[in-house]
Amino acid sequence: MADPQNDKVLSADQRIATIARLNDALRQSIHNPGVNQVVMTAGVADLIGDISLFRGFQRRAELLRTVCDYDAFGPDVDPHGERDFGRFEFAGEVLYWKIDYYDRALTHGSPDPTDPNITTRVLTLLLTHEY
Repeated sequence: MADPQNDKVLSADQRIATIARLNDALRQSIHNPGVNQVVMTAGVADLIGDISLFRGFQRRAELLRTVCDYDAFGPDVDPHGERDFGRFEFAGEVLYWKIDYYDRALTHGSPDPTDPNITTRVLTLLLTHEY
């Protein structure tokens, strides 16, 4: 069923603002992303260590909090204003987080990242040298 909210044509500024809002919502609900996903590379997993141990669990929580609270957006890391990328330091390493937009089956890119009914956002945490 079509969503009447998304039937209207959005201006470029409205599209950017909608995508930014949805990306912020994912980051701010990073512990409970709903249909969206949060993944990390093997390098980041090695950095935080075994999460069955307190130290690894604590480091993972700190890492996720850093992404959740991220607000260092600017033209160098967010040139389009979509709030879909960030760069930060953690545990002596420089990391990126990035959000990509897929269809619900995760087989293709989303046809419309402004529509959360057809888009799955995937936030990936990675070391800069893994990009």
